[in-house]
Amino acid sequence: EPYRRQRQMCIRDSLYSVCMSVYHKDNPDDVYMSINSMLHQTIKPNEVVVVIDGPIPQSLSSVLEGFKAEEHIITIQLDENKGLGNALRIGVLVAKNELVARMDSDDIALADRCEKQLKCFEEDENLSVVGGSITEFIDRPGNVVASRVCPLSDMDIKLFMKKRCGFNHMTVMFKKSEVLKAGNYQDWHYNEDYYLWLRMIQQNCKFRNLKDVLVNVRVGNDMYARRGGWKYFKSEFLLQKYMWEQHIIGGGRSVSYTHLTLPTIR
Repeated sequence: EPYRRQRQMCIRDSLYSVCMSVYHKDNPDDVYMSINSMLHQTIKPNEVVVVIDGPIPQSLSSVLEGFKAEEHIITIQLDENKGLGNALRIGVLVAKNELVARMDSDDIALADRCEKQLKCFEEDENLSVVGGSITEFIDRPGNVVASRVCPLSDMDIKLFMKKRCGFNHMTVMFKKSEVLKAGNYQDWHYNEDYYLWLRMIQQNCKFRNLKDVLVNVRVGNDMYARRGGWKYFKSEFLLQKYMWEQHIIGGGRSVSYTHLTLPTIR
């Protein structure tokens, strides 16, 4: 019993940063709910880094201004919108803690999300990334329409990565040093996270997912539209091509890439 209490105190003393990005299309009310859900974690972050990716409307600026009383919220204003990969790259560099929790600007984190992830890192010091399951809702948080559970173990996540991304990006908490060792976030349209995890696999980083739901994710027609179309296909294709060239995949999955080339993403 004394050891259990000591362990709980150790977890509660853990320091971590939150990394978010907002841009001009974000709904101010959604951003408020998202940030608020991270500020009210059972173990609170001691730093929230919000990267403002280019000019934003006054309504969104007002929401961020409203959080200025929170001394540990840091906002970084970028002159122009250069995409999520660039914004997250800057956010990670600015974060002062080794553990960094990702959060999207329109989702809602469950109150014990970060406590559960911090416990994972304490249990296994070799972990680099810990994610979890999500529920998806339309219009209001209680209107849950779907869920997504990713593979749980390091081996299963890496096998799954050969076909699809093995993390729900908005749920991850990671070690900053391990992300930087793999080259940090980089620009890769729609798949900045998937590209990062593949490079972390090449660095022999260790992964884990919790079966627990960590984030309630806002979905709608816009999100489903982004998952389709030529740009999304090209992004997915080039990731598969990268995996083939880096010998992450091979055999039958590589055949289709030898006769088709696409422009390099810039």
